[in-house]
Amino acid sequence: MNLSNERMYQAIIEKDTQFEGVFFTAVKTTGIFCRPTCTARKPKMENVEFVFSVKDAFQKGYRPCKVCRPLEFLNQAPDMIRSLLEELANDSALKIRDADLIARGLEPNSIRRWFLKNHQMTFHAYQRMHRINSAFKNIQEGQSITTAAFDSGFDSLSGFGDSFKSIFGFSPAKGKSQQVIDLKRIETPLGTMFACAVKAGVCLLEFTDRKMLETEFKILSKALNATIIQGKNDHFETLERELSEYFTGKRKQFTVPMVTPGSRFQNMVWEALRAVPYGETVSYQQQAATIERPDAIRAVANANGMNKISILVPCHRVIGTDGSLTGYGGGIWRKQWLLALEKANK
Repeated sequence: MNLSNERMYQAIIEKDTQFEGVFFTAVKTTGIFCRPTCTARKPKMENVEFVFSVKDAFQKGYRPCKVCRPLEFLNQAPDMIRSLLEELANDSALKIRDADLIARGLEPNSIRRWFLKNHQMTFHAYQRMHRINSAFKNIQEGQSITTAAFDSGFDSLSGFGDSFKSIFGFSPAKGKSQQVIDLKRIETPLGTMFACAVKAGVCLLEFTDRKMLETEFKILSKALNATIIQGKNDHFETLERELSEYFTGKRKQFTVPMVTPGSRFQNMVWEALRAVPYGETVSYQQQAATIERPDAIRAVANANGMNKISILVPCHRVIGTDGSLTGYGGGIWRKQWLLALEKANK
């Protein structure tokens, strides 16, 4: 991260919002971890340990602070980031340079770190991707290639065509007929998630730190013969509302439509998962029996692992025959948290 302990300690003293989502302050004497902007009394330097994820904090035995609630909208974009994102959303041709950031009182390096951590690319790369995505969506909606290119801030059609093809693998002219999977970043109490949706429904919901995420994107894109780009989708609003209600214990079933490309067997397994009641658990053996395939326990476990719609298709409700928490793509600590949430609100 190229951040010294001294710089991070200074950030918590100043309650610097630019470091929200970059690190957490773990206090050895109290056993809690906090946001950099926590208003609680500041610990001494020698009593502080800095961690860079909630997972690390949990694994080291720390519990979330009740003052700043670090699990509430974990890694949510701070106000300065939200402002930048809103500007870009309102003007796809906008180009914000380092000098512009400095003029607003922002540190370019802090902005860069946040985007690298949360979008796996720099702020400037994000802007370029946003312009290309905006142009692609406009072409999809019937705008001419020339208009889409210049409205998105490109200075020449040749430059636009080269950038477009390098990212998507086909020319802008083929963009009109290409199927699209919309992608959106969603903040949750357990971390940032990526959601994907098509016209028929949500087709992916995964935590951004899942190891198999890139593979899942490729499988989904191939299965639907579509290109994944950041964009709006009517199902995202419903998904975000229902997820928010779920995480506050107010929702036990989801109504947002889902699209689950996969084999007949996989869909049988996923349907069985959706039938597991809120707040209850089953073993792989019980799940295999539900689909009348008691001899296919390993195949059932593999199909669970191929589930691309976390929480809505609740593979977190499957445990070992001995009651142990078995593997979960989002991490065992998240599985434990989800089961505890449902148990408390059953």
